[in-house]
Amino acid sequence: MAYSTFTIVHLKTNGEAELIQYDNPHVILIRNGDAADYPETELNIGGKKIFRSVIALKENDVFVFMSDGCPHAGIGTAYNFGWEHKDISSYMEGLVSIGYTARTMSAMLVEECSRLYGGRLGDDATACVVKIRSRIPMNILFGPPSNRDDCDRMMSLFFSKKGKHIICGGTTSSIAAKWLGKPIKANLSSPDKDIPPTAEIEGVDLVTEGVITVSKVIEYAEDHIGENKLYEEWEHYNNGAAQISRMLFEEATDINFFVGRAVNPAHQNAELPLSFSMKMQLVQRLTESLKAMGKRIKVSYF
Repeated sequence: MAYSTFTIVHLKTNGEAELIQYDNPHVILIRNGDAADYPETELNIGGKKIFRSVIALKENDVFVFMSDGCPHAGIGTAYNFGWEHKDISSYMEGLVSIGYTARTMSAMLVEECSRLYGGRLGDDATACVVKIRSRIPMNILFGPPSNRDDCDRMMSLFFSKKGKHIICGGTTSSIAAKWLGKPIKANLSSPDKDIPPTAEIEGVDLVTEGVITVSKVIEYAEDHIGENKLYEEWEHYNNGAAQISRMLFEEATDINFFVGRAVNPAHQNAELPLSFSMKMQLVQRLTESLKAMGKRIKVSYF
């Protein structure tokens, strides 16, 4: 007879998580880097065995929920009895230690199941990962202000914000370097021929080229909220776009954009694919994707 298994998690504002589990693999709680036990109360409802738990949340707790297609992965091929629950716990402990986002960890868990099935899933393999963490602010400066007299105000507001600071664009970085009284140290080579090299300014966490780099970040962002197929690129590459992606997707929870409206003459060249209006569209597309990831976004134009 067909029936429905389920796992329910209620994350409460008082710092508790309530779990209700029926016939799915038990939820994995990873705390302080290791799989941890948690209290369970067994209930009998309509002849069905239901497990209820109330857990006091701690920062960096990771919860892993899955359907039974995950522990069934590899039966008769990689494993005699499937990918056992304890082995999945060990696999997830390794991902947590690296610091992946919850979304990336769930994608990697499902992809590993697919690999163990030999690419032909014999059962539904669905996973959800929740990570508890503090809010982390991030600030990104993109383009010089339309009025040169606003440079000092723009820089003062940007650098007064808590959190890491990212600057995109050659002219913008020159203005920032002058305001800080620090030289720009250019990296003459890029690890990716398609992405311009980064630079360094003391007091700035990351300095990159502008529209080309941001366009690549948008490609990664729109994929990340979709099928998330490109995560291995931005997770492992070290070009400017990959570094921005890791900072915005994995670290940041609150992102402040400082966007200059000045027209860059180079962008008006008919032979170039990126115009000033498209630059503004890039900001809109990126902020929309970040909002879809659950980020708090504030955009200030100058």
